[in-house]
Amino acid sequence: MIVIPDVGSDVPTPPLRLWRRRVGWGLLLTLSVIIYGSHAPLIALTKVDGRVPFSSSSCVVLIELAKLLTSLALLVTRDWPSPGVSVSCGHVVPYALPALLYALNNNLVVLMQSHMDPSTFQVLGNLKIASTALLYSSCLGKRLRLRQWLALGLLMGAGVCHSYSTLELEKEETTREAHLHVSAWGLLLVLTYCLISGLAAVYTELILKAQHLPLSLQNLFLYIFGVSVNGVAHLSGASGDRGFLEGYSPAVWVIVVGQAANGLLMSVVMKHGSSITRLFVISCSMLVNAAFSWAVLGLQLTPVFLLVALMIGFAAHLYYGI
Repeated sequence: MIVIPDVGSDVPTPPLRLWRRRVGWGLLLTLSVIIYGSHAPLIALTKVDGRVPFSSSSCVVLIELAKLLTSLALLVTRDWPSPGVSVSCGHVVPYALPALLYALNNNLVVLMQSHMDPSTFQVLGNLKIASTALLYSSCLGKRLRLRQWLALGLLMGAGVCHSYSTLELEKEETTREAHLHVSAWGLLLVLTYCLISGLAAVYTELILKAQHLPLSLQNLFLYIFGVSVNGVAHLSGASGDRGFLEGYSPAVWVIVVGQAANGLLMSVVMKHGSSITRLFVISCSMLVNAAFSWAVLGLQLTPVFLLVALMIGFAAHLYYGI
């Protein structure tokens, strides 16, 4: 958690410390929302003749490598050696599972394209809010109140509304109507995708909180597996015939740096917050995405944008009581 350092020699009172924590936490979440929301517009800016000119698999490898090197630097300069901390193989092995789960989901996204259209996936993908909440409640023993379940349902509804508003915009920009379709296999695959997404988030939160190790060390374990798994995926041909750094522009490097920073911020959220907080960050990023697309790409905002913003705000009020 980000905490603003004390100024002067006086020890701050508990209310001041609490205020500083809240401000630091708010800044962290705001930054994460901005990075999440700017991801898609930045990718759109990199396109050449309507196509992404770089290898997405090499980009993922570089993002994981940047997170790994940053975690190592933080560990060496700030968190190590930590008195009383001992590390065994049993501490390291559990981090292999999240890397494998996220890699599996990346492949599922590609596989699902042949069983449904992208708009249907965008709508059905909101089910990961429900799967994350159910796994968070059952696996971590977190009992959610009725108003919190209602808040998460409202959050999922906001995602569906945002997806449909995007779909309507696509219909207006094309000469033919969008054709929504999903096969039985596609429905099974998207449900699997949502289940794995929730499982990866909840499991990551579990191991981060269960181990009494510095977060930078835990991140180091996690991203070692992340680099390894995604590196193997890249070498196995996921990049097609593109070179590793082919098509990289300044905007692509901004994506790499931004997504690496966001991954590290999310680890703070999972360690000191919860998987549910992560869902709210992702949902709020839809609004930033729409605003950036309007400002940078010239896309038109619809009245649904205001409805989605109100739904997300009311969901946060219901869940957190703010």
